[in-house]
Amino acid sequence: MIERERIVAEARRWIGTPYRHQASLCGVGCDCLGLVRGVWRALYGGEPEAPPPYTPDWAEARGRDTLLEAATRHLIRIEPSEVSPGDVLLFRWRDNLPAKHAAIVTTRETMVHAHDGARVAEVAIAPWWRRKLAAAFRFPGVEA
Repeated sequence: MIERERIVAEARRWIGTPYRHQASLCGVGCDCLGLVRGVWRALYGGEPEAPPPYTPDWAEARGRDTLLEAATRHLIRIEPSEVSPGDVLLFRWRDNLPAKHAAIVTTRETMVHAHDGARVAEVAIAPWWRRKLAAAFRFPGVEA
C-alpha cells in the first residue's frame, strides 16, 4: 500500500523545478505531465508507458482527450468530491477543449503543479481551478 504522505512529499520535492516542455527531471525541468510521471517513477519505478512527443498545442491539434485517456489507463478515476492529498487533478482551459493540465493534491486546499513560464509550485486550489477541473484520479495502491 502506498501512503498518501509519500506522494505529497515526493510532489513537494519537485517545488522549484523549472518549467521545461516534455521534461521530467526533478530540479532540472518538467511540465505538468512530467511532474506526474516523476512522482509515478518515485512510487513504482518505471513508467507504465512512454508518452509520445507532443507540442504545446497538442490537445487542440489532435482533438482527442489524450491526457484524460492516459490517466484513465493508469490511474483510478474518482469523484472530485472524494479528492484527498496525493490524488491527481486534470484541468480543461475551456469546456469544449481536452484536459491539458495536471496537478497533485497536497492538502484539501492546495496542489503542486508545473505551469508554463514558471517553476513547480504549491498553490491554492482556488475557485478558478475548481471551475476548470475535468477529472480526478488516485494512484494505484493508495487507500481510499
